[in-house]
Order: sequence, then structure tokens, then C-alpha cells
Amino acid sequence: MDIVLYCLAIVIAAVITGLLGYFMVPFLHKIKFGQTIREVGPSWHKNKQGTPTMGGLMFIIGSSVAAVICIAFLWLNGGAETQLMLVKVVAGALMAVGFGIVGFLDDYISIKKHRNLGLTEIQKLILQFIIVGAYLLSVALAGGTTETVIPFLGSIDLGFFYYILAAVFIVGMVNAVNFTDGIDGLNTSVTLVVALVFSVIAMLLNRVGFSLYAAAIVGAMIGFLFWNANPAKVFMGDTGSLFLGGAVCALAFGVNMPILLILIGIIYIVEILSVVLQVTYFKISHGKRIFKMAPIHHHFEMCGWNENKICFVFSGVTLFAGIIGVLLAVFGC
Repeated sequence: MDIVLYCLAIVIAAVITGLLGYFMVPFLHKIKFGQTIREVGPSWHKNKQGTPTMGGLMFIIGSSVAAVICIAFLWLNGGAETQLMLVKVVAGALMAVGFGIVGFLDDYISIKKHRNLGLTEIQKLILQFIIVGAYLLSVALAGGTTETVIPFLGSIDLGFFYYILAAVFIVGMVNAVNFTDGIDGLNTSVTLVVALVFSVIAMLLNRVGFSLYAAAIVGAMIGFLFWNANPAKVFMGDTGSLFLGGAVCALAFGVNMPILLILIGIIYIVEILSVVLQVTYFKISHGKRIFKMAPIHHHFEMCGWNENKICFVFSGVTLFAGIIGVLLAVFGC
């Protein structure tokens, strides 16, 4: 039954997300919700000016509907592990949607003001920490502990520091996922692999609810890739990338091994580190750069890689790291 629901979650999410494109892409065109391309970005990206953005709404709806249907069926038939697990799944999904709403506000403001920047960094961080706080509080009130599992070290109780570290980790990772969205299909394909890996881990650890939620994200990415692969007909915008950041964090915390996201989400980490290193080195060296352009996917573009090659290589690296992550989750506990 579990594997049937798993496959059903993928199919429902993929179909809904894919079909929504036939309505949302023309609608976003009609209301002129097009992407504003940064002046400092690659010059060849200028032809993407005006491509509809906020397409993340498609897979937010698709994955949410699929997850609700399959997890509700699981729970009503007595297949869910515990009430705490149900709360964690629901709270994690709502956290992801909350981040998506922040992204929606950011996209909407940037479109209305015809610029690439919407909310200020401070505004986004405040909203993000509020969302994370609500997530952690809801799990704690439902009986969640401050323990986390580290492969080969076992379960470690971090006490109050758990909440501080978790909040900083989630906000940092969500923004790392956001930085990964810069070329056609990149964030979609990388996150597809990340969600697939966590679905396998959740299944092997008998976290059925989270395996279904991960499957819904996988299906939604498949459906969205039809519209987002190069040449993209629609961009996910911050609406989508922030949602995906929240979703992968919910999965990592759902299997109680958030540290694995550092490995499985290695591309996210490299993307945000490339920006931090570039900015820091630029300041201390008075104008010199480490990379031709940051985030690092633009560096590879400047080196002559096409967008499809970058997506393929980055997704391949994610898959390799994911396989190691699965082995650590299974044999390291």
C-alpha cells in the first residue's frame, strides 16, 4: 500500500503541476508578470527579459494537493506512524508554503516596481525567522525533542541550542536554495534529486508520511521541468525557490537528520558559499574576484558551459552525494 501511495503522490503532483502550466503561463504573460533581468547578470540572459515568473505557484499547488490526498488517505487508514509524525509533516509543509508566501511578496514587489529587488534583505530575514519559529514551536508543542541524529555518533541532545542552530540552519539553507535558481531548470533538477534521495531515506527509516511528501515534491519537479527546462517558458521566481528551500529542510528535519542536507544539498551549499567568497574577496582585495561571476553556475556559464550541461553536471553531483547520504542514513545509525 505504501509504495502505491508513493507512486500516486508522484503522479498526482506531476499531472497537476504540468497541467497548471497551460493556464498559468498564458495568464502570467497576460498580466505582464515577467522576470526583470539584472544588469550585472550574463549579457546573454537579456533575451529572457519578460519570461513569466512566479511559476513556483504551479508546483506549490501540485505538491500540496498530492501530499494532502495521499497523507490523509494514509492517516485515515491507520498507516501513519504517530501523531507527532503527522504534526511534523503538516508543520513542515506549512513552513514551506510560508516561505513561498515570502517569495511571492518579493516577486510581486519586484514586478510592480520593475526592478530585480523586492523585499529588503532585513525584511526577508525577519519574515523567514518568524516562519521558522512557528515551525519549531509547533513541533515542540506536539512533543518533539531537541535530539538530532548524526551518523555514527547516534542521537545527540542539543538542549536549548537545538532551536538556535535549527533556526539559523533552516534560514541559511532556504536562502542557499534560492541562490541555486539562476538558469533554466537548475534548481528544479537539483531539487528533484534531493527530494528523491530524502524519499528513499524516509522510506527506509519507515517515515512513511515524509516519504509521501518527498514523493509529492519529486512529482511536482517533474511536472514543472516540462515548463522550466531550457529554454524556460516560465521561471519559478522566489515564490518557488523559497518554497523548495522550506520543503527540503522539512524533509531533512522530518527524518531527524538535518546534517545530511549539508551533503545531499551540496550544490546549494556551494552556490551560497561562492557568493559569500566572491563578495568577501572583492571587498578585501579592492575589486578582485575569485570567480568570473557568482553564484557559481554563472561562473561555469562564463567558462563556456551551456545551461543544459550545468544542470546535468550539478544534478549528477547531487545524485552522487545523495547515494552517500542514503548509505550514511542506513548504516550510520
